Amino acid sequence: MPELPEVETVKNTLKRQILGKKIKNVKILYDGIIATNKNEFKNIIGREILDIKRRGKFLIFVLNDYYLVSHLRMEGKYFIKDKSMPILKHEHIIFDLEDLELRYHDTRKFGRMYLVTKDKLYTDTPLSKLGLEPWDKNLTSNYLKDKFNNNIPIKTLLLDQSIITGIGNIYADEILFRSHINPLKKGKDINKYECDLIIKYTKEILEKAIEKGGTTIKSFTSSLGVTGHFQGSLLVHNKEGEECPICHNIILKTKVNGRGTYYCPKCQGDKVCI
Repeated sequence: MPELPEVETVKNTLKRQILGKKIKNVKILYDGIIATNKNEFKNIIGREILDIKRRGKFLIFVLNDYYLVSHLRMEGKYFIKDKSMPILKHEHIIFDLEDLELRYHDTRKFGRMYLVTKDKLYTDTPLSKLGLEPWDKNLTSNYLKDKFNNNIPIKTLLLDQSIITGIGNIYADEILFRSHINPLKKGKDINKYECDLIIKYTKEILEKAIEKGGTTIKSFTSSLGVTGHFQGSLLVHNKEGEECPICHNIILKTKVNGRGTYYCPKCQGDKVCI
């Protein structure tokens, strides 16, 4: 699933290619992608793409007094194509942008699009329940201590988009490894120093991943001529059976709340039984 760095990369690439384009028509070939009233999509015809923003893992297309909010989920991708090219099987939403088409492609059909009016962008679904961005000044150790005050494993809490938005499975593993925190450690047992480490490495790792265009593993591949290279910087994720780059113990894989989780039993030992 594309996480914050991958979505940021898609956002920046789209901005270079379609800003200022007017939407001449919208073809909805599979309406299961549309999470709001699909009939309202006729309201964006004739509107200009003024900007493209990101909030967590969501893309936000700014269209005058409307916002088109898009979540790629597992395998959603955007393609920019010539209008003469045939529409492929998994291209479900087609935006006619005068001289080209922006096509939403999703093999598994898990992605969702929301059309939201300007006054309800952050107070309505889906953005209203999102937590803080990693670079928000309000992301402090006190904030995390309050949110972590429970028996839920820290790995699961890092994936909770209502706490910090944008972190997915890959980066949660990397953040916990760099912070020397066991992924099964309970939230209430995370101290303020560890909260500071989580904040530090969340910012550091995501910034580096953005610089490298995200991580290309499995379903996240280049749909706009950009391929991520951060996978070469991963220290533990997807490294089961390999040596830890710090202590040379063997990296293990377990499951935390059903999510595959990679960790070093020595660097992240913390007396937690896995």
